[in-house]
Amino acid sequence: MFADELRSLRRLGLRHILLQILNFASVLATGLMIWKGLGLACNTESPIVVVLSGSMEPAFYRGDLLFLTNPASQRYQTGDITVYKIPGADIPIVHRVMETHDDVSNKKGLVTASPLGQRQRILTKGDNNPVDDIDLYQGLEWLERRHIVGKVRGFLPYVGYVTIAMNDFPQLKYALLGGLGLLALIQRE
Repeated sequence: MFADELRSLRRLGLRHILLQILNFASVLATGLMIWKGLGLACNTESPIVVVLSGSMEPAFYRGDLLFLTNPASQRYQTGDITVYKIPGADIPIVHRVMETHDDVSNKKGLVTASPLGQRQRILTKGDNNPVDDIDLYQGLEWLERRHIVGKVRGFLPYVGYVTIAMNDFPQLKYALLGGLGLLALIQRE
């Protein structure tokens, strides 16, 4: 079976193989452009994330796929479910806002009247955790808006298990990518 495919690849020639590689690269580039476009539209670096732990059960379970936005014109409220990243930590954390505090800016004797002009400090906690997240903040007392990746707007249950499986078993990821690349090469269209 595989030998027949190799013979047919030799018959197709170098030009066809290069065309198939170019088609595969364009599919990857299209996916990246869609990802970056979603990020721009949602004002977040990562518009879709996967829940990696059980700290938000029963609201979200491990493997749930979350859709995020980060509107610059809205303040975070107590009860909002946010995704945040701490400097030095690569894994985003999904937790609920427990407290918010606004710092009143007083530059040159002027007080900012608009709440959007004030710096907001945020304290979070996982629904399934007994204590708040101060220990996770790595020396920070509060989260600030720059730490927030986005606010959860929707989710698909269990769809993210594919991502978890590929991270837990890297061989699966390489096999899947290799298989897709091979399919792109031997496709005759």
